[in-house]
Amino acid sequence: MDKEQLREEINRLKEKHQVTIVAHFYQRDEVFEMADYSGDSLQLAQMAKDDPNPYLIFCGVGFMGESVKILSPQKRVLMPKIACCAMARMIDKPYYNENVEILEKSGVKKEDILPITYINSSAEVKAEVGKMGGMVCTSSNAKKIIEKGLESGKKILFVPDKQLGQNVALMMGLKSCVIGEDCDPKEADIICYNGFCSVHQLFELSDIEFYRKKFPGILIVSHPECPPEVCQASDFVGSTSQIIKYIKDLPLDQKVAVGTEFNLVNRLRKKNTYILSSTKPECPTMNETTLEDLYNTLKAIDEDKIITEISVDPEVEKWAKVALERMFEF
Repeated sequence: MDKEQLREEINRLKEKHQVTIVAHFYQRDEVFEMADYSGDSLQLAQMAKDDPNPYLIFCGVGFMGESVKILSPQKRVLMPKIACCAMARMIDKPYYNENVEILEKSGVKKEDILPITYINSSAEVKAEVGKMGGMVCTSSNAKKIIEKGLESGKKILFVPDKQLGQNVALMMGLKSCVIGEDCDPKEADIICYNGFCSVHQLFELSDIEFYRKKFPGILIVSHPECPPEVCQASDFVGSTSQIIKYIKDLPLDQKVAVGTEFNLVNRLRKKNTYILSSTKPECPTMNETTLEDLYNTLKAIDEDKIITEISVDPEVEKWAKVALERMFEF
């Protein structure tokens, strides 16, 4: 089938089986255009919770499908490709516990640690955080969640993205430390796990210098997963949804260079919008899902041969949900 036929079949099967399709902003255009809802990971999990259809196909990466299943256990959640976010793969339950032990050996007692995990983490890691009294955050609410966490009088263990943790610390005038780097965790307010986004770490200060020289008056926008020096030199730093709103509100003749994933930036505006990089910052795992994968997932429902359904261990689901719900409280 050609792409037009695939689109027709996707719509037919979707209606036949009462299926909702959701897609993250970073998905390739051919998939993004088929979605009933689009957004960032948390927006999609919240949308899915209120959606009446029994089936939900999530076009994104694994931890996002898990979050939907945890918040909406009654739904059958399927993914065309159970792709894994590179950042989320940098930490698992053993690595998490190993890092807590490292902090204990450095003189930081376990009872003096409050863990906060970025939503870009597995259900298993969210569960470990939940068991220790911690919670989940997103890039848009990380500062608010960390502020709330610090009210406990404990040190924040922030996993897995060191860039986001360091950027929030700078924003709040706090001291941060990355485990394994040359710093003393006992002196830090926010202790960061040594993880990062493989796309956002590519943006450099030299990229900003290039655009400021080429286009005087250009605005630089970056995601808080970018290196701290990039965020410090930007005119605006925000989550995916915050970046979209910020650029939407700009005059059309205002030039802007954006430091985040290519597919998102490419859809923002047709003119005066540039990628803050000399290379294409495309997330490889987000781009794994194709139109044909989406069709095959719907065909599997039609033939009762589902193989890409998301499931979460009940004990993991219980504690991961605790960590997520603590975030919603704030």
